[in-house]
Amino acid sequence: MNRDILSELAEVIDARRGADPETSYVASLHHRGLDVMLKKLGEETTETVIAAKNPDDRAVVSEMADLWFHALVVLSARGLHPDDVMDELARRFGLSGIAEKAGRVTAGKRSD
Repeated sequence: MNRDILSELAEVIDARRGADPETSYVASLHHRGLDVMLKKLGEETTETVIAAKNPDDRAVVSEMADLWFHALVVLSARGLHPDDVMDELARRFGLSGIAEKAGRVTAGKRSD
């Protein structure tokens, strides 16, 4: 079910991309461009980190939901779907995190 809600939310986000930016938050983000979406994603990341440092579990869950939502908006802007991320997580499943990280190569350099 949880994977389904991500897919359903992604479909709603995709459907709202072309809506009126005056009436749709998603449309307003898409209208303002990727840099604005990425800034918002960064803000939500910081808010999630701050919430996780405090004892209120509900705040952590709330901020994480905001973070995931904005990550889905960025995926949509890039023409990607949560299934792309799920497939990558499935590929990594069962691998040691250290081994998986060591196998990544970006522009001839190992990713840290």
